[in-house]
Amino acid sequence: MKTITFLLLCCVSISYSQSEQTDVTPFIKDIVAQFPNARDIALSENEAVFSAQSVMGDVSALVTIKKSKKHWSEPEVLSFSGQYFDIEPYFASDGLTLYFASNRPLNEASSESKDFDIWFVHRADIHSKWSEPQNLGAPINTKMDEFYPVVTDSKNIYFTLDNKSLKRKDDIYVSEFKNGKYSSPKPLSDAINTDGYEFNAFIAPDESFLVYTCYNRKDGYGSGDLYISYRDKNTKIWSKSKNMGELINSNKMDYCPFVDISTNTLYFTSKRITTTNNHNSKMNIQDLKNVFNSYENGASRIYKAPMPIKN
Repeated sequence: MKTITFLLLCCVSISYSQSEQTDVTPFIKDIVAQFPNARDIALSENEAVFSAQSVMGDVSALVTIKKSKKHWSEPEVLSFSGQYFDIEPYFASDGLTLYFASNRPLNEASSESKDFDIWFVHRADIHSKWSEPQNLGAPINTKMDEFYPVVTDSKNIYFTLDNKSLKRKDDIYVSEFKNGKYSSPKPLSDAINTDGYEFNAFIAPDESFLVYTCYNRKDGYGSGDLYISYRDKNTKIWSKSKNMGELINSNKMDYCPFVDISTNTLYFTSKRITTTNNHNSKMNIQDLKNVFNSYENGASRIYKAPMPIKN
C-alpha cells in the first residue's frame, strides 16, 4: 500500500507561486510586543486569540483581543485560562467553539498537571462567556502529548502527536469524524511526515491544503520552516510537501501557521532576528533599549504575509 501511495505521489506535480513582492510584516505589533513571547494565533471574524508566554516559555496563557472598526482592544486573559499551561488555540468555523492544548488536570478534584491534551470551550453566541474547559477525550487524547488542534468543515480533527512507540519525532495525525464519532487517529502519509519533526499544521477548512512546520530539513533555511502540501480532491492523496521559500521562511524558527481563507492571508510565528552586533557608532542607553525591544529580536512574534497562490 505504501509503495502504491508513493508511486501515485510521484505522478502528482504540484507547485505554488510567490510574488516577488511578498512582504512578511508584523501583525498587531504594539499588542504582541507587550509580551516576552507571543505565538499560535487564531482568528474568527473580529476576534483573535494567541498564546502569551514568559521569557523562557515556561508560563503560557491564552489572550484575546477584539476588533472594533479598525482598532483592536487591549488584550485580556480568557476567562478559563491563566492558571495552567494553555497554548495553540483554534476556532471552529462559527467562532462558538475554541479548541486548544493544555496540560491542565482532568478535573477539579486533581491539582496535578498531566500530559498535554486537546481541550475545548463553547459559548452560546459571540457575546456570551466561554464555558468551562472540557477534555476532548479518547480516542484523540491519550497518555501521550497531543498538540495544535485544527477542526475542518467535515469535523475531522488534525493535530500533532509525539508517538514514542513508533521511535519517531512529532508527526501530523488525523482523526476522522464518522457516524457521529471520532475514529482512531492515524498519521498522515510520508508525503507529510518523516522520521524528523513535523508539527503545528494548519489545514484548510475543506482539507484542500496543509501548511505546517518541519524542523531542520535538508532543504530548509535553518531551524523550523513552513512547508505546504495540497490534497487531490479525487484521490484524497496529499502531495509531497514543499518548502514555502525564503520570502516566507527565515534562518530562525518559523512555525504555528494560520490562514485566513477569506483574505488569503498567512499568519505565523517567527523567531527571526534583524538585530546586529555591528553598529556605526556607540549606543546610548535609549539606543540599547531600542535594540533589545525591537520586534525582530529573536523572541516569538506574530507576522502576516499574502498566502502563496497555487499554480
